[in-house]
Amino acid sequence: MVFLEFEQQLEKLYTKLEQLREVGEGGEIDVTASIKELEAKIKTTRKEIYDNLTGWQRVQLSRHPERPYTLYYIGQMCRKFVELHGDRFVKDDKAIAGGLANIDGQPVVILGHQKGVNTKMRQYRNFGMANPEGYRKALRLMKMAERFGFPVVTLIDTPGAYPGIEAEERGQAEAIARNLFEMAQLKVPIVCVVIGEGASGGAIGIGVGDKVFMLENTWYSVISPESCSSILWRSWDYKEQAAEALKLTADDMLGFGIIDEIIKEPVGGAHTEPEAMAKILKRHIKKAIAELSEMTPEERIEKRIEKYASIGRFEVTKE
Repeated sequence: MVFLEFEQQLEKLYTKLEQLREVGEGGEIDVTASIKELEAKIKTTRKEIYDNLTGWQRVQLSRHPERPYTLYYIGQMCRKFVELHGDRFVKDDKAIAGGLANIDGQPVVILGHQKGVNTKMRQYRNFGMANPEGYRKALRLMKMAERFGFPVVTLIDTPGAYPGIEAEERGQAEAIARNLFEMAQLKVPIVCVVIGEGASGGAIGIGVGDKVFMLENTWYSVISPESCSSILWRSWDYKEQAAEALKLTADDMLGFGIIDEIIKEPVGGAHTEPEAMAKILKRHIKKAIAELSEMTPEERIEKRIEKYASIGRFEVTKE
């Protein structure tokens, strides 16, 4: 079990619990009552910690190394999944995975960022940072969904689009902009879920949808707290302050009208009960698809455009 810096109190309690269990296994002393008491204290402490998380702490949780990623959710939610590869121009970008799937009888095209579950796989997946071909692959899959009348589900979890020179040479900005343009007028239902990090154009490149959800311990912003801190203060030391100023949590996004709903996570984060989290996510996706399927394509497109046109605040002043 991996503990984050704000979970040190929990880590100490779990260490004591493990020591008690070792004593109990020895059989010389009955520690059943002590174990139950300590388990109750752990439960109470965890709730106290997670009821008062700061913006930076939620950013840390969104990056937890044991947090479920796109392919895990697909494996748990879908009866069948056929992964499709390549953008038909350059290559197959491993940072975005997607294909045809079946969610309890409902055929869908599902895709999302995949970070990788260990160091080798994170390098293979480029840490979930997609190149232009990743966004073009995503668009190819979404246009295929439109052709067959399948809903589109996107799972967002990226520290940003890949910022390398080669990505810019192959048209990173154009690829993302093209996705925004095409997704805005896609005729099939689109459900987007931020399952981890939602950073900048890398996130919005597959984030235009009829319904946009965020898991409770995720963030969505034009820039990461570290990058914001380095620009404003020339140092990463103010990342916690930047996280609060950016208003990047799910609660903030709901208040701004950028997302439609917050999906609650098990206490302690999605990584503590990944199977339960997958069931909760599946339930929300199925409900959203059912609601959106009752509308005509024209109605969905009109409401989708209205939704994004209404985001933001401005004032008109007279000279």
